[in-house]
Amino acid sequence: MLAKLRILFDNFTLILIAVIVTASLLPAHGQGALVFEWITAFAIALLFFLHGSKLSRSAIIAGAMHWRLHLLVFACTFILFPILMLGLQPVLRPLLGDELWVGMLYLSALPGTVQSAIAFTSMARGNIPAAVCNASASSLVGILVTPLLVKILLDADAGTTGMLEAVLKISVQLLLPFIAGHLMRRWIGDWIDRNRNWLKNVDQGSILLVVYTAFSAAVVGGLWSAVPPLSLLLLTVVCSVILAIVLWMTTTLARRLHFNKEDEITIVFCGSKKSMATGVPMAQVLFAGGAVGPAILPLMIFHQIQLMVCAVMAQHYAKRENLPED
Repeated sequence: MLAKLRILFDNFTLILIAVIVTASLLPAHGQGALVFEWITAFAIALLFFLHGSKLSRSAIIAGAMHWRLHLLVFACTFILFPILMLGLQPVLRPLLGDELWVGMLYLSALPGTVQSAIAFTSMARGNIPAAVCNASASSLVGILVTPLLVKILLDADAGTTGMLEAVLKISVQLLLPFIAGHLMRRWIGDWIDRNRNWLKNVDQGSILLVVYTAFSAAVVGGLWSAVPPLSLLLLTVVCSVILAIVLWMTTTLARRLHFNKEDEITIVFCGSKKSMATGVPMAQVLFAGGAVGPAILPLMIFHQIQLMVCAVMAQHYAKRENLPED
């Protein structure tokens, strides 16, 4: 039992929970909050610089030719999710309240994950080159598409910065470091590849820093009085239902469009995920002040659920027999 719990709740998840508790009990405020904001801005730029430096052109070329698969995954990520969320608005908005509803809309607009999508595709014996290409491209496309989708979905500022301001912030704080990192891959790529194991601490550390800063501002603004325990429970149930629907739809679409099993696996794992590595830093840029905490809360819960469910699914896929295609 303990071993299973360790698989479902890894060290990073436990640390993340500890950071949320710390921010709730000892939030940064005043001059301390300002210092954390500057450190967080630097950490986000560094995070996306590293993402850019990890993006291999050979991996892009290897997977880019499978355009039908990529088109379907992008449609699931940036069209299916938002349409599903808007369709459920009459139920979810009264159930969760306006602040968490904004977080659900933000969740639907985010790109897919990179590391976990590729890891689960590999574990399940799916189309790994296509997964590498798609997951990497999703993050890059999301830097440009997510702010636009958020603006369209919210149909008003609702705590976000203005559209032009958001695009400028995204360009300066996320896109430019990403491009700079990719252009420098020629010189630093080998070093990055050799040191991936400890560099992941930079990724995780940046996320933890953003989470602490965001939740500190939200707690100071009265987050936990606005989001009681019952709302958290309802949010967990809602995220589970959303994930179940998307997993069913991506699986059904892959089979109806006659993709083989390896491609189906890639479509399911790349098309059903939402990236916390991109979503948390981006929320810091898109949302103002105390609106960041409620905006990323659905993402953090959805992210943990998707990891637990997809870990089980990957193991199930991996046990299949290699049957000939019809």
